[in-house]
Amino acid sequence: MKDLKHFWQRTAWLRYLLSGVGVVLVYGWALRGLQVDLELLRTSVPYVVDFISRLFPPDWSVLDVAGKALVETIQMSLWGTTIGAILSVPIAVLSAQNLAPRWIQLFANLLQNLVRSVPSIVLGLLFVAATGLGAPAGTLALGIYTIGYLAKFYQEAIESVERRSLEALEVSGASWLQVAQYGILPQILPLSLGYTLYMFEYNIRAASVLGVVGAGGIGFELVSYIRGFEYPKATTMMLVLWVVVTVIDALSSHLRRRLEAD
Repeated sequence: MKDLKHFWQRTAWLRYLLSGVGVVLVYGWALRGLQVDLELLRTSVPYVVDFISRLFPPDWSVLDVAGKALVETIQMSLWGTTIGAILSVPIAVLSAQNLAPRWIQLFANLLQNLVRSVPSIVLGLLFVAATGLGAPAGTLALGIYTIGYLAKFYQEAIESVERRSLEALEVSGASWLQVAQYGILPQILPLSLGYTLYMFEYNIRAASVLGVVGAGGIGFELVSYIRGFEYPKATTMMLVLWVVVTVIDALSSHLRRRLEAD
């Protein structure tokens, strides 16, 4: 055993070298598959510059439209995140290795993977077909999209709970509900709230993408202006969204730090 340990220590440089070669080969393979045309990139630079130049200066006359669309976007994100968070809790519990039987875990994890494999834009199209254009479709799409990620985050939080504290409660005769209430919930609550805040912040950006398929919010106005070649108005929409996302990012980061400190 000692000889084997010494062998691995002496050949550490060889393992690092082989790992480096492996990484280079993988990235080389990926780059080859991209089929990047450097000449095309070079000749397309003037067109990119021309497009960017058409975006400026911003047209501030649409600030009132941007404000209304932004409020709708925040409302969509708030309700979509809340719906997704509520539905994620039972799925996360059924997915956790330290709570659910193996066969239920497999089913719940398959459900998570299924939801995550559907792009948000496809969910938007689905609910636009079901409810029509507007914010309701976007809200439902965000709710389902949120489940795929928050359920996984909640599951990992549950699985990271200290097992000894749960065993102590079980030995003292606590029921399953009491174990969850006094052993699991206090440990996962700050982390889970932090994940939920992060998802709310992310959903505001995702809601702008859903506007492409008519699912309401500021993204709908943004796409409408771009399709109408009204680029300065589109720039105003993007700037307003950028400011709001920055503010919400700062606020949610502050709240997450407070939760972790508590």
